[in-house]
Amino acid sequence: MFQVTYNGQNRLDIQVSGKFDREDVKIGLTDFIKKSDGIVNGKVFYKIDDLAMPSLGAIAVKLKQLPELFSILKRFDRMAVVSDKRWLNTVADWEGALIPGLDIKGFLPEQEAEAQAWLNENDNIQENAA
Repeated sequence: MFQVTYNGQNRLDIQVSGKFDREDVKIGLTDFIKKSDGIVNGKVFYKIDDLAMPSLGAIAVKLKQLPELFSILKRFDRMAVVSDKRWLNTVADWEGALIPGLDIKGFLPEQEAEAQAWLNENDNIQENAA
C-alpha cells in the first residue's frame, strides 16, 4: 500500500506498507507529486509499516523520478518518518542532513505523538507570536 492523503492546508500524510512493484511506486509517486502541487512551507508525516524490499522495477521507477522528487521536496520544510525499522529512521536522519531546507527526522512507532508534535513545532511558535 502506498497512500498519500491531505492533512490540512500544507501537510501530506504518506502511509506505506508491504511490498512494492513498479506500478505501485509509479502510482504512489504520481499521487505524491500531484498532491504536492501548490504546497508552500509544507510538512510530511511519513509512516512506514511492515515494509518489504521493493522490486527492482520499483527501485528503477523511483530512481527515474528522483530529479522531480528533489524539486518537489523544496515545497516542504519538515518530514517526520515513523518506522519500526531503525535503519529507515537512521537513513531519514541522514537525508535530513543532506537535503538543504528540509528537516527530516526519524521516529519509532511508540514516538508517533512526539513526531506529530515535532512536525507542528513551528506552528505553535507562530500562533503564540500572533
